[in-house]
Parts: sequence; C-alpha cells; structure tokens
Amino acid sequence: MIIEAKGIEKSFGDLKVLRGIDFSVEKSEVVAIMGASGAGKSTLLQILGTLSTPDSGSLLIDGTDVLHLGSKDLSAFRNRRIGFVFQFHHLLPEFNALENVMIPAFIAGRSDRDAKTAAKNLLKDMGLGERMDHKPSELSGGEQQRVAIARALVNDPAILFADEPSGNLDSKTKEEIHQLFFDLRQRYGQTVVIVTHDPELAAMCDRSLFMRDGLFVEG
Repeated sequence: MIIEAKGIEKSFGDLKVLRGIDFSVEKSEVVAIMGASGAGKSTLLQILGTLSTPDSGSLLIDGTDVLHLGSKDLSAFRNRRIGFVFQFHHLLPEFNALENVMIPAFIAGRSDRDAKTAAKNLLKDMGLGERMDHKPSELSGGEQQRVAIARALVNDPAILFADEPSGNLDSKTKEEIHQLFFDLRQRYGQTVVIVTHDPELAAMCDRSLFMRDGLFVEG
C-alpha cells in the first residue's frame, strides 16, 4: 500500500468533519473520492497530502509515518513525495510555464540544469513543447492546468492528489484533462487520488468512494 490511513478524525470547533476514516491505496491506482459539499472530501485530501493534521488516527505514505515527522522533515517529504493539483491553477503570473514547473525542483535543492531538463520533458509530455516560454495569461485554461500538473510531477512524487482538477474547464478540455491522469499512470506508474463531483471522471477510475458526513458510505 502506498497510502494507509486508519481512524482519521478531524473537528473544527464543535463540528466533526471526519469521523474515523480508514483509507488505503495501492501503487499506480487511480481512486476517486466523491460526495456532496461538506462531506469532508477536501479535508481528508488535505490530511492525506500532509497539509493538515488529524486530531487522531495514523497515516503512512510510501512507508513513512508522516504524522511523526518534524515540520522541516515533513515539508521536505511533501515537496519530494507528494504532488498537488487544484481546481484553480495557482501558477505564478510573472513566470513563464517552464519557470513555474521548475520552482518545486529548486525548492528541493536540484540544480538549474536538472530542474530545467525535468520541466522541459514534462511540458513536452503534456503537449506544451511550443508553449514553455508563455506566461499563464497567454495560456488557455486547459494549458494552465497542464502546466500545474507538470509542476506537481517535477519531483517525481509517489502520489498525485487532485482536488476538483477539471471543475473550472469546458467539456472538451475537461475530457482531455481526465484522460491525462490515466496517461500519467500508463507512462510513469503514477498513483492518483482525485476529489471530484464529476461522475464521468469517477467512472474512469479504478475505484470510486463516496463520503457522507465524514465517513465513507455505499454509493
């Protein structure tokens, strides 16, 4: 198992958002998490991605007990082993596509040459070989999301977490982005966990799990 979460609980004040979640994912599996707004999907994704800490429970990612890492080690682990893609691309507007993709590699301490080579190869794989020197404002929504995916992959993470990755795209571009996740699995053996409201994307995944009131339920 590349992810093993057991008994994950999380509250915000008196509101109990996660009520003892057990969740596991195999390497190279693509898993969708669905549910109504407020079901706890994004909270769970943030905990699995080490952006938030549960109140109780255990979490192993790629064999590492992440809940017992110090903040510096946890940041380094997140940068190297976890990639994130969100509904809104969060690209830095003053940098071009290539520079945006290189940033996590620089944070990881990789050389300029190594970072540039990795970023160029990923952008070519994303079909953006001719768009590397374009800034986000010069790219379409689908192209921006491809840049964001390349950025998430530049450090060869064990897991890619995606939160509504196609929620802001037109139907044709949405289909292309959906297919891209499965191309990544084919090409890189990438493990992907996707929070989505999109039934078409969920149907493409190896498994779809449904959340209601902080628990997984039968769909």
